Amino acid sequence: MPRTRTAGLLCVTLFAAFGAWAFLSGARVEARRVADKRAEGLAAWEQVYTVLTHPRCINCHTATNYPQQGDERRRHFANVVRGPDGRGVPALNCAGCHQKANADSTGVPGGPDWHLAPLSMRWQDENDRPLPSAAVCQQVTDPKRNGQMSAQALLKHNAEAELVLWAWEPGRRPDGSERATPPLTHAEFVAATRRWVEAGTPCPSVK
Repeated sequence: MPRTRTAGLLCVTLFAAFGAWAFLSGARVEARRVADKRAEGLAAWEQVYTVLTHPRCINCHTATNYPQQGDERRRHFANVVRGPDGRGVPALNCAGCHQKANADSTGVPGGPDWHLAPLSMRWQDENDRPLPSAAVCQQVTDPKRNGQMSAQALLKHNAEAELVLWAWEPGRRPDGSERATPPLTHAEFVAATRRWVEAGTPCPSVK
Protein backbone atom coordinates (compact mmCIF):
# COMPACT_ATOMS: atom_id res chain seq x y z
CA MET A 1 0.00 0.00 0.00
CA PRO A 2 2.71 2.59 0.83
CA ARG A 3 4.36 1.95 -2.51
CA THR A 4 1.02 2.32 -4.30
CA ARG A 5 0.29 5.55 -2.43
CA THR A 6 3.77 6.89 -3.24
CA ALA A 7 3.40 6.00 -6.89
CA GLY A 8 0.01 7.72 -6.96
CA LEU A 9 1.39 10.85 -5.36
CA LEU A 10 4.27 10.83 -7.85
CA CYS A 11 1.83 10.57 -10.75
CA VAL A 12 -0.26 13.43 -9.38
CA THR A 13 2.86 15.55 -8.88
CA LEU A 14 4.13 14.82 -12.37
CA PHE A 15 0.70 15.53 -13.87
CA ALA A 16 0.47 18.83 -11.99
CA ALA A 17 4.00 19.78 -13.03
CA PHE A 18 3.24 18.94 -16.66
CA GLY A 19 0.03 20.96 -16.48
CA ALA A 20 1.86 23.96 -15.05
CA TRP A 21 4.59 23.65 -17.72
CA ALA A 22 2.02 23.41 -20.48
CA PHE A 23 0.12 26.41 -19.12
CA LEU A 24 3.28 28.53 -18.83
CA SER A 25 4.46 27.42 -22.27
CA GLY A 26 1.09 28.31 -23.75
CA ALA A 27 1.16 31.67 -22.01
CA ARG A 28 4.63 32.37 -23.37
CA VAL A 29 3.57 31.40 -26.89
CA GLU A 30 0.52 33.65 -26.65
CA ALA A 31 2.62 36.51 -25.27
CA ARG A 32 5.04 36.13 -28.20
CA ARG A 33 2.14 36.05 -30.65
CA VAL A 34 0.68 39.24 -29.20
CA ALA A 35 4.09 40.94 -29.19
CA ASP A 36 4.75 39.89 -32.80
CA LYS A 37 1.33 41.14 -33.88
CA ARG A 38 1.93 44.47 -32.17
CA ALA A 39 5.35 44.78 -33.82
CA GLU A 40 3.79 44.09 -37.22
CA GLY A 41 1.11 46.69 -36.51
CA LEU A 42 3.65 49.31 -35.44
CA ALA A 43 5.72 48.69 -38.57
CA ALA A 44 2.60 49.11 -40.69
CA TRP A 45 1.69 52.32 -38.83
CA GLU A 46 5.11 53.82 -39.62
CA GLN A 47 4.35 53.27 -43.30
CA VAL A 48 0.99 54.99 -42.89
CA TYR A 49 2.72 57.85 -41.06
CA THR A 50 5.05 58.51 -44.01
CA VAL A 51 1.99 59.20 -46.16
CA LEU A 52 0.12 61.33 -43.62
CA THR A 53 3.11 63.64 -43.21
CA HIS A 54 3.84 63.94 -46.94
CA PRO A 55 3.09 67.42 -48.37
CA ARG A 56 0.12 66.11 -50.38
CA CYS A 57 -1.59 65.38 -47.06
CA ILE A 58 -0.03 67.59 -44.40
CA ASN A 59 -0.47 70.77 -46.49
CA CYS A 60 -4.16 70.63 -45.57
CA HIS A 61 -3.69 69.05 -42.12
CA THR A 62 -2.05 72.18 -40.77
CA ALA A 63 -1.82 73.71 -37.32
CA THR A 64 -1.95 77.14 -38.92
CA ASN A 65 -4.77 79.50 -39.87
CA TYR A 66 -4.04 78.89 -43.55
CA PRO A 67 -3.33 76.05 -45.99
CA GLN A 68 0.13 75.37 -47.37
CA GLN A 69 1.38 74.72 -50.89
CA GLY A 70 4.13 72.85 -52.66
CA ASP A 71 6.61 70.23 -51.56
CA GLU A 72 8.32 72.91 -49.46
CA ARG A 73 4.98 73.55 -47.73
CA ARG A 74 4.98 77.32 -48.19
CA ARG A 75 2.07 79.51 -47.12
CA HIS A 76 -0.86 79.61 -49.56
CA PHE A 77 -0.67 82.63 -51.83
CA ALA A 78 -3.23 85.48 -51.76
CA ASN A 79 -3.38 85.34 -47.97
CA VAL A 80 -5.97 82.57 -48.02
CA VAL A 81 -7.15 81.77 -44.47
CA ARG A 82 -8.89 78.85 -42.80
CA GLY A 83 -12.23 80.47 -42.06
CA PRO A 84 -14.82 79.21 -39.58
CA ASP A 85 -15.28 75.76 -41.16
CA GLY A 86 -11.97 75.21 -42.94
CA ARG A 87 -13.33 76.32 -46.32
CA GLY A 88 -12.02 79.86 -46.41
CA VAL A 89 -13.97 83.10 -46.04
CA PRO A 90 -16.57 84.84 -48.26
CA ALA A 91 -15.09 86.00 -51.57
CA LEU A 92 -11.98 83.88 -50.87
CA ASN A 93 -13.27 80.38 -50.20
CA CYS A 94 -11.58 77.17 -51.27
CA ALA A 95 -14.17 76.16 -53.87
CA GLY A 96 -13.78 79.50 -55.62
CA CYS A 97 -10.50 78.25 -57.14
CA HIS A 98 -10.35 74.55 -56.36
CA GLN A 99 -12.98 72.88 -58.49
CA LYS A 100 -14.07 69.23 -58.39
CA ALA A 101 -11.08 68.12 -60.47
CA ASN A 102 -7.55 69.27 -61.23
CA ALA A 103 -7.30 72.15 -63.69
CA ASP A 104 -4.08 71.26 -65.44
CA SER A 105 -4.45 74.23 -67.79
CA THR A 106 -3.87 76.58 -64.85
CA GLY A 107 -2.09 74.26 -62.43
CA VAL A 108 -4.79 74.62 -59.77
CA PRO A 109 -5.43 71.28 -58.03
CA GLY A 110 -8.97 70.24 -57.29
CA GLY A 111 -11.19 67.62 -55.74
CA PRO A 112 -14.68 67.25 -54.27
CA ASP A 113 -15.34 69.52 -51.26
CA TRP A 114 -11.83 70.97 -51.13
CA HIS A 115 -11.13 72.18 -47.59
CA LEU A 116 -8.70 72.19 -44.70
CA ALA A 117 -8.79 69.39 -42.16
CA PRO A 118 -10.09 70.45 -38.73
CA LEU A 119 -7.50 71.53 -36.20
CA SER A 120 -8.25 68.37 -34.20
CA MET A 121 -6.60 66.52 -37.09
CA ARG A 122 -3.54 68.72 -37.52
CA TRP A 123 -0.37 66.74 -38.24
CA GLN A 124 2.14 69.50 -37.64
CA ASP A 125 3.14 71.74 -34.77
CA GLU A 126 3.02 75.53 -34.65
CA ASN A 127 6.50 75.65 -36.22
CA ASP A 128 5.34 73.71 -39.30
CA ARG A 129 7.20 70.57 -38.25
CA PRO A 130 5.40 67.21 -38.56
CA LEU A 131 4.16 65.94 -35.22
CA PRO A 132 5.93 62.82 -33.91
CA SER A 133 4.59 59.47 -35.03
CA ALA A 134 3.14 58.66 -31.58
CA ALA A 135 1.24 61.95 -31.42
CA VAL A 136 -0.30 61.53 -34.87
CA CYS A 137 -1.25 57.93 -34.11
CA GLN A 138 -2.99 58.86 -30.86
CA GLN A 139 -4.84 61.65 -32.62
CA VAL A 140 -5.95 59.51 -35.57
CA THR A 141 -7.27 56.76 -33.29
CA ASP A 142 -9.16 59.12 -30.94
CA PRO A 143 -12.87 59.23 -31.96
CA LYS A 144 -13.22 62.58 -30.20
CA ARG A 145 -10.73 64.07 -32.65
CA ASN A 146 -11.09 61.98 -35.81
CA GLY A 147 -14.78 62.56 -36.48
CA GLN A 148 -16.01 59.54 -34.49
CA MET A 149 -14.34 57.08 -36.87
CA SER A 150 -13.74 53.51 -35.74
CA ALA A 151 -10.70 51.55 -36.90
CA GLN A 152 -12.72 50.04 -39.76
CA ALA A 153 -14.00 53.50 -40.69
CA LEU A 154 -10.40 54.75 -40.82
CA LEU A 155 -9.54 51.91 -43.17
CA LYS A 156 -12.51 52.76 -45.38
CA HIS A 157 -11.56 56.45 -45.32
CA ASN A 158 -8.01 55.75 -46.42
CA ALA A 159 -9.23 53.40 -49.12
CA GLU A 160 -12.11 55.41 -50.57
CA ALA A 161 -12.23 59.08 -49.53
CA GLU A 162 -11.94 61.21 -52.66
CA LEU A 163 -9.57 63.77 -51.18
CA VAL A 164 -7.33 60.94 -49.96
CA LEU A 165 -7.31 59.46 -53.46
CA TRP A 166 -6.40 62.88 -54.85
CA ALA A 167 -2.95 62.64 -53.21
CA TRP A 168 -2.00 60.07 -55.87
CA GLU A 169 -3.53 62.09 -58.71
CA PRO A 170 -2.47 65.63 -57.73
CA GLY A 171 -2.21 67.04 -61.23
CA ARG A 172 0.37 69.40 -62.66
CA ARG A 173 2.00 72.50 -61.26
CA PRO A 174 1.52 75.83 -63.07
CA ASP A 175 4.85 75.22 -64.86
CA GLY A 176 3.53 71.93 -66.22
CA SER A 177 5.63 69.61 -64.06
CA GLU A 178 4.04 66.77 -62.13
CA ARG A 179 3.41 67.17 -58.42
CA ALA A 180 5.11 64.65 -56.16
CA THR A 181 3.00 61.83 -54.73
CA PRO A 182 3.34 60.05 -51.34
CA PRO A 183 6.15 57.53 -50.81
CA LEU A 184 3.76 54.55 -51.03
CA THR A 185 1.32 53.70 -53.78
CA HIS A 186 -2.30 53.98 -52.77
CA ALA A 187 -2.61 50.18 -52.75
CA GLU A 188 0.41 49.94 -50.43
CA PHE A 189 -1.05 52.65 -48.19
CA VAL A 190 -4.35 50.79 -47.87
CA ALA A 191 -2.56 47.48 -47.26
CA ALA A 192 -0.46 49.08 -44.50
CA THR A 193 -3.57 50.61 -42.97
CA ARG A 194 -5.28 47.22 -43.02
CA ARG A 195 -2.34 45.48 -41.30
CA TRP A 196 -2.30 48.22 -38.67
CA VAL A 197 -6.05 47.92 -38.08
CA GLU A 198 -5.91 44.12 -37.91
CA ALA A 199 -3.16 44.43 -35.29
CA GLY A 200 -5.47 46.56 -33.14
CA THR A 201 -4.22 50.02 -34.26
CA PRO A 202 -1.21 50.05 -31.91
CA CYS A 203 0.56 53.38 -31.39
CA PRO A 204 4.25 53.95 -30.64
CA SER A 205 5.17 54.87 -27.11
CA VAL A 206 5.49 58.58 -26.42
CA LYS A 207 9.15 59.44 -25.93
